[in-house]
Amino acid sequence: MRRLPPYPDLILHNARIYTVEPDLPWASAVALRRGVIVAVGDSAGVLSLAGPQTETLDLQGRLALPGLCDAHIHFLNWSRNLSQVDLATTRSKAEMLERIAVHAQRLPAGAWIVGQGWNESWWGDTDFPTAADLRTVTGPQQPAIFWRSDMHGAVVNDRALELAGITAGTPNPPGGVIDKDAEGRPTGVLRELAIRLVSGLIPSPTPDEIASALQFGVSRLHTLGITAIHDQRMKSDDDGPEALAAYQRLNRVGALKLRVNCNVAARQLPHLAALGLSYGFGDNHLRLGHVKVFADGSLGSRTAWLLAPFEKESAQESDNLGVCLTPPDEMAQAFRQAVELGFPISVHAIGDRANRECLDIFEELAASALQPPVSHRIEHVQIISPQDLPRLAQLNITASVQPIHATDDLDVSDRLLGARGAHMYNFRSLLESGALLAFGSDAPVADPNPFLGFHAGLYRQRPERMARGPWYPDECISLEQTIRAYTLGAAQAVGWQDVIGSIAPGKRGDLIVLDRDVFELARSQTPGLELAETQVDLTLFDGEVVYRREQNTHAENA
Repeated sequence: MRRLPPYPDLILHNARIYTVEPDLPWASAVALRRGVIVAVGDSAGVLSLAGPQTETLDLQGRLALPGLCDAHIHFLNWSRNLSQVDLATTRSKAEMLERIAVHAQRLPAGAWIVGQGWNESWWGDTDFPTAADLRTVTGPQQPAIFWRSDMHGAVVNDRALELAGITAGTPNPPGGVIDKDAEGRPTGVLRELAIRLVSGLIPSPTPDEIASALQFGVSRLHTLGITAIHDQRMKSDDDGPEALAAYQRLNRVGALKLRVNCNVAARQLPHLAALGLSYGFGDNHLRLGHVKVFADGSLGSRTAWLLAPFEKESAQESDNLGVCLTPPDEMAQAFRQAVELGFPISVHAIGDRANRECLDIFEELAASALQPPVSHRIEHVQIISPQDLPRLAQLNITASVQPIHATDDLDVSDRLLGARGAHMYNFRSLLESGALLAFGSDAPVADPNPFLGFHAGLYRQRPERMARGPWYPDECISLEQTIRAYTLGAAQAVGWQDVIGSIAPGKRGDLIVLDRDVFELARSQTPGLELAETQVDLTLFDGEVVYRREQNTHAENA
């Protein structure tokens, strides 16, 4: 009996395929079999491989890219936030309060009112909302908490303060700040680890509720062309074990249509040591990632750890250098312990002092025999001294950067840093130094839409404010560099470069098809909103169509 050749299951053809492969950057067709890319090339050559049961999709000249990877997302938090009060698009305190009032009316008596995303700088304000502002919309019995966009600050209402026992006499917890008024009474604003005093009172969701939220979140990511994530841990929540457990349950039954490199919090190191686990444990859908440590807070919450004080906004303000969340000696101990167990480090560092301290510790580690299985990384690298920036490449440290933060934070940077804003989110300088760049969103802190990130990388300005021109234009980068940071750069950051990140034979069939040619838009002499408004028409994961926006992709049988 004659053995039939292994025909492809699916061929995409008549396309403009940007492969992110230097030897063959452009192609017009790709063939997939059993979830793996088996051929890339011209349409005629690839179509000649089709068999009787091969499905072919005519992409009608549209642009295809590798599936995108969000290299910094708090996925469980973002997924759960999809059912909470969305404050990210509010443009005034009044609009924030109106949304809270509408949401509160839908909840049963006594239920927590939870939301996230407000940012006073987008309102043109400098003051945070307070418990007094919330009284008219939450009532006296409904406890409420609303995180600032950066998740490093929150405002709670009177009932939440009461339940948490926070009074004028309550001291600041280690690593946290309870804002108080001139009379010493708590205002309802909590910063950094003080948020945990209230957030720890919110009832935990059930395992089924977590799994349902994650599956809904995965489906939303597919609409954005995201097929892989580096899942980060929160500093003050025990979100790691419940997230990992939920991922495992979904993965066991084949329901995890997403590649997840799942970070673990440094406080989990004793459990990892007891179980003998190390980096990479898992499979190509889910595996253990870096160990997460927090050096400092955030710029907008005035808790980034700086070499020089924030610019004073009033004569009454004292010099503020921010907050060191983990003292350097404790960070060094956690770094060393993690590497001894076979884990690389992922450290949150916003301020220039935080970045310098982390680099100093990494330099000490590099001089020892302790080497990680993949590169250590600094999350954000938001504000960095010019003398420290080259050290990332020298020490082989990945710069895990969120381009949308540059445009979100440009106003608050101008106000709180002044001329030091020139050293914030230096995309081009990092690339030119030789550092590996991996792009993400930091959702729910920012919008996970990667095309907003594309726009920020190219133009360093919010889409609605393009007439103002780029913010520090010398740090703009090209579309090719931006795409690479969302694909192959992100894959290399976690050692997945042989699995995903480009369109090449032998890699998994994770691809996306766009509704417009972003390369044509990038060449435009009059850039506008079009790049940021890009839509995904088709998303494939392991060769399976997991999202289809429209029905104008022609399917035929070969």
